[in-house]
Amino acid sequence: MPSSDRGGRGQLPTIVISADDGDADRLFPANVLAPLREHGRVVHVGGDLSVLDVEDRRSAEVLLTSWGTHEISAGVLDGFSSLEAIIHTGGSVKRLLTDDAWETGVRVSTQVERNAEAVAEYAAAMIVASLKGVFRLRRDYVREGATLDRGPRLDMLGITAKTVGLVGASRVGRAVARLIARHDLQVLVYDPYVDAVEADSLGARLTSLETLMRDSDVVSLHAPATPGTRGMITRRLLESMSPGATLINTARGSIVDQDALIDVLRTRDLFAILDVTEPMVPAADSALWALENVFLTPHLAGATGSDLQRLGRGAVDEAIRVLTGEELAHRVRAEDLSRIA
Repeated sequence: MPSSDRGGRGQLPTIVISADDGDADRLFPANVLAPLREHGRVVHVGGDLSVLDVEDRRSAEVLLTSWGTHEISAGVLDGFSSLEAIIHTGGSVKRLLTDDAWETGVRVSTQVERNAEAVAEYAAAMIVASLKGVFRLRRDYVREGATLDRGPRLDMLGITAKTVGLVGASRVGRAVARLIARHDLQVLVYDPYVDAVEADSLGARLTSLETLMRDSDVVSLHAPATPGTRGMITRRLLESMSPGATLINTARGSIVDQDALIDVLRTRDLFAILDVTEPMVPAADSALWALENVFLTPHLAGATGSDLQRLGRGAVDEAIRVLTGEELAHRVRAEDLSRIA
């Protein structure tokens, strides 16, 4: 994406986009970027902000970052004397800004809401497919072919009157609750930061993690990866799941005791849909590759391909808010970092 000198320096505010060429093209195609060009002079630089010239640093009011942006410290921000906000096109900013960068007081925003929409759409689709028996019956059909007696199996399937458990009323968890609300389901939710009234507003019943794991036909994980959530889905909880139940993980692999999950999947009538694992790509000899009751995907639930434009459009909207004196819609504050992804 070439830089634009529209209006010339000093006549319009400068907006700097820090992204590798490929990411920039996917996030900000011409139609997505057009509204932003009406508000300022857009300059594209790669992940290394140190190569930006002195005048562009001085005049930049908004900095749009991406996954390829190098770590931002207070030293990196030195010279950005007009900077009003850093708007990250990804979700998490934990690895993007150092502690001293937060201390500069620059406002920070992310597109976690837009990415959450994409993850929620995937998770909701997997919930419906699981309750319809898509993965289980596809496996059995391949095994048995024309001899498959589908009758007894079909009696156990369906969406109506089933129970779905959402672990975490995060942005994704809430979006999933909204998407599945049209179905005649009982929805359980576990989240230590949510009360019963808030859960009810999501169409869900607040319960303990133990009850949710035991009583749900499908459990979908939407908790952030923090020290407090590492391994929270324990062997005991996995063993408590009902026969025929499904575990869906589109959050982070660290939330689940993976060794325990493999053991339980080997011995119990359970199914796992895993878009994330620990590590993100399982070892070559991991049983997850071979287990027939695992549906393994390479971390594709979030915004990918053409859906990246949703993140770019959201970042452009946020940048325009900054340039027109409005409040950020998706601001992240330093005090939030300990409990968010």
